[in-house]
Amino acid sequence: MTRRFGFLLALAGMALLLQGAAQAQPTDVSVEAAFLPRFARYVTWPASAMPKGGDPFVLCVIGSDPFGGQLEQAAGSQLVDGRRIVVRRLSSAAGADECQIAFIAANRIDQLADLAAKPVLTVTDSASGHRGIIHFVIVGGRVRFFIDQASAERRRLNISSRLLALALRVRQ
Repeated sequence: MTRRFGFLLALAGMALLLQGAAQAQPTDVSVEAAFLPRFARYVTWPASAMPKGGDPFVLCVIGSDPFGGQLEQAAGSQLVDGRRIVVRRLSSAAGADECQIAFIAANRIDQLADLAAKPVLTVTDSASGHRGIIHFVIVGGRVRFFIDQASAERRRLNISSRLLALALRVRQ
């Protein structure tokens, strides 16, 4: 009986350790949330697309928000040209004129075309085949991203060579 109890106790302990290790691993969503505000450091927008005066830099989520408070937490520690970053949630691209970065959720991927001519850094992770300028993918269990530099240039966005070097692939 005590031998069996010891075995069960060891099994329960291993389960707790594995659960703790799993909780310590960042989720794909939390990694994406950490990346989003950091992209701003490596992109230059035309002067006409930057906030005026002391207005904040705006990071928008269009559609379903997979990030919850994680995005505010990541953005709260970042500055872009001395400006704080604020997160706005929008149901459509109609209100995205003030966004410098827009994450387009899978349920609103149809809104991507509405931003095609605007100097907005679009970011996606949808498996639909529609991609923003930056597109998150999971490769080997890690969050990676593709960059469409040609699309960025059409929108007058300049992406730093440092960010381009981190991309899984860059479309010219």
